[in-house]
Amino acid sequence: MAEKQFTVIDEAGIHARPASVLVSTANKFQSDIFLIHKGRDVNLKSILGVMSLGIGSGEEFAIRAEGTDAEDALVELEKTLQNEGLAK
Repeated sequence: MAEKQFTVIDEAGIHARPASVLVSTANKFQSDIFLIHKGRDVNLKSILGVMSLGIGSGEEFAIRAEGTDAEDALVELEKTLQNEGLAK
């Protein structure tokens, strides 16, 4: 299992376009991947799940991956967050 904390830096928060990019990236991996925010965790491979959290600018969240390629998934998702200017 791998987990990492992030803070949203995009002024619009995690809205539809970046959420779809994250979901697309997560779906490249076999591991179960979760987005965790305010005690709730959702499947990061589900756009509806991600959008249901309503994560705004300045808020903290975590990504947890469980499975054979969990470390690789977390590294790739972190790169995606940074490249999209979404979180640090």
